[in-house]
Order: sequence, then C-alpha cells, then structure tokens
Amino acid sequence: MNTGAENPNEPTQSRTNKQVLDEINKALIGLRFGQVTVTVQDGNVVQIERIDRRRSPFDKTAH
Repeated sequence: MNTGAENPNEPTQSRTNKQVLDEINKALIGLRFGQVTVTVQDGNVVQIERIDRRRSPFDKTAH
C-alpha cells in the first residue's frame, strides 16, 4: 500500500545525486563558452564551479 511517504529503504545518496545533477544542470544553462568543473572527494561532489568565457566580436586574429 502506497501512503505517499518516502520509501525508508531508499538510500539518501540517490536523493543527493538528484540534487547534485540539478545543480550541474543549473550551471550549464545559458553557458555558451566556458566550463563546468565538478570536484569529487571520497565519492561525494564537494564543489561545482562555472567559468564563463566571452568571445570578443572584434578579435579578427582568430580567423
């Protein structure tokens, strides 16, 4: 019988993984040039870093 309560047998790590994936997705939204770095320690994500890079429309040396 489903009472709508969370399954107590479900590991908390899976909920944490969903939250981490949501944070990574947020970091990727709108990113055109740059990088998203995920730092993992002991199997746990401890940092998500986003670096935006902007391309200058005046840089003619790149062509």
